[in-house]
Amino acid sequence: MADEDIDLDALEKRMDGALSSLRGEFASLRTGRASASMLDPVMVDAYGSTMPINQCATINVPEPRMVLVNVWDKGLVNAVDKAIRTSGLGINPQMDGTILRIPIPELNEERRRELAKVAGQYAENARIAVRNVRRDGMDQLKKAKADGMSEDDHKLWEDEIQALTDQAIKKVDASLETKQEEIMQV
Repeated sequence: MADEDIDLDALEKRMDGALSSLRGEFASLRTGRASASMLDPVMVDAYGSTMPINQCATINVPEPRMVLVNVWDKGLVNAVDKAIRTSGLGINPQMDGTILRIPIPELNEERRRELAKVAGQYAENARIAVRNVRRDGMDQLKKAKADGMSEDDHKLWEDEIQALTDQAIKKVDASLETKQEEIMQV
């Protein structure tokens, strides 16, 4: 009957997509330790267009408080330097030929609180995405009910979708808690 119209696996995949997006955003947050992924959001103006930094340079982390960016094209060193400085990450590279050395300073208490708030905003965006997926599932249910789904089946599917949503929200909250602890750790 209408049972085939509600695809719980597709809804779960979309909710998991919101979680993986959240993890990617969390990886770009600076926590006082050097990480190659912290430069992922940096976009460089190169060759007449904007491209991610990892498409014009190699990023290495040789020690816990240092990131090395090896720019492939000598002509792009200044553009990469400018992109990193204006990225809002609060880091200043030091040029050494085609290599940019980026010392990662210790985070002060105020900056840690700001980063924890940013992590909270990322988590709220993920929760909104999960709730949007839930709403889509509920809309599918309403349509199926209009097409003749029984009241009992409707309630069963509604409970299934809500359980998926609750599970995804718990994962978002757990990820946020872990990230905030990592940020606040001195």
